[in-house]
Amino acid sequence: MTPSVPLARRRISLNSALGLGETLFSSASERKFATAIEHGLGQVESGLLNQVSFADDLADVTTRYLLNAGGKRVRPTLALLTAQLGAGNTPEVVIAAEALEITHLASLYHDDVMDEAGMRRGVPSAQKVWGNSVAILTGDLLFARASKLMSGLGERAIMLQANTFERLCLGQLHETIGPREGEDPIDHYIHVLADKTGSLIAAAAEMGVIFGNAPEEYRTPVKVFGEKIGVAFQLIDDVIDLAAAEQETGKTPGTDLRSGVATLPLLYLRDLAKTDLDAADLLTRIERDVNAAQYSPENQDAVDFARAIAELRGHRVTQKTLDEAHRWAREAVDALAPLPEGPVKKALTRFAESVVERSN
Repeated sequence: MTPSVPLARRRISLNSALGLGETLFSSASERKFATAIEHGLGQVESGLLNQVSFADDLADVTTRYLLNAGGKRVRPTLALLTAQLGAGNTPEVVIAAEALEITHLASLYHDDVMDEAGMRRGVPSAQKVWGNSVAILTGDLLFARASKLMSGLGERAIMLQANTFERLCLGQLHETIGPREGEDPIDHYIHVLADKTGSLIAAAAEMGVIFGNAPEEYRTPVKVFGEKIGVAFQLIDDVIDLAAAEQETGKTPGTDLRSGVATLPLLYLRDLAKTDLDAADLLTRIERDVNAAQYSPENQDAVDFARAIAELRGHRVTQKTLDEAHRWAREAVDALAPLPEGPVKKALTRFAESVVERSN
C-alpha cells in the first residue's frame, strides 16, 4: 500500500523558520518587514504544492511525500529575507525560492539512499517505502522540476542553479570516497560540508539579492554568510548526534557514527589518538563496537557503544567541535559588515546565533 501524507498548506513564519524568537522585531516598521516575508512564505508554500505535482500517479505521490512531511523552509526564507535589501517579494524571488526548496528536497531523497537512512522528517524515508530506484528517480524528477523553474528566470539563475547542483554532487562524491592520500581529513570534511550544505544556503541568499533587485555589492556578503552558516549548522548537527536524550532530538545517540559517518568530534579524536593514550582507547572502543551495534541493538556491543558515545559527548573534542561551529557562525556574521543596518542584517545575525544555540 502506498502511504500518503495529507496535502495542506502549512503556515510558516519568519521566526519559526530561522529560530529568531517572537520578540526580535518590535517596531512597527520591523513588524511590517516580518509580515512581508511571511506573506512571501505563504506564496512559496502554495507554489510548492502546485509545482511538486505530476500527471503520473506514482510520481505525484512520491515527490510530495517529503514535502508534506514537514521542513522549516530555511532556504526560501533566506531568499525572501535578502530580497528585502531591494524590491522585496518580486514574483522572480518567489519562483527562485520555490526552486531552491525543491532542489533541497530532491537532495534529501538522494542523501537517504546514499546513507541508507530509515527515517526522514519523522516518517519512513522514501527508499524504505518504495525502494532505492524509486527514491533516486523521485529525486531526479524534483531536480528536473527545479531546473525548469530556474530556466524561466534567465541565464543568471540557470548558471547559479547548475553551479550549486555541481557542488552538491561533488560534496556527496567526496564524502563517499573520503580524503585522498595526503589530504587532511578535517579539511576534507569541512569542504564536504561547504559543498553539501553551505552551497545551497549561499545560493538562496544570493538569489534573494539578484531577483529582489538589491544592490550588486550585497551579493558577495550574503553568499559568504550563507556558506559559512551552512558549515556551522552541520557542525552543530555533529554535536547533536551525540545528544543524550533521544526524545529531545528524535535520534538515537551516535546515529551518524553508526552509519559510518566520521563527524568532526570523531575526526578530532582520531587526530588526538596519535599522541593521547586515553583518546586512542576511546577511539578503539567506538570503532570496534560500531558495526556490531548497528545490527544488534540489544547485545553487549551496543551497550558498550552507547557508553563510548556518552564518553565522546563529554570529551574535549566535542567541545572543540562546538567552538569551531561558533567560529564559523562569527565569521558568517562578520561577512555581513557591508550590509546596511536594519531588519535584514538584524535577522541574519540572529539566525547565525540561533544556529549554534539549537539542540535539535
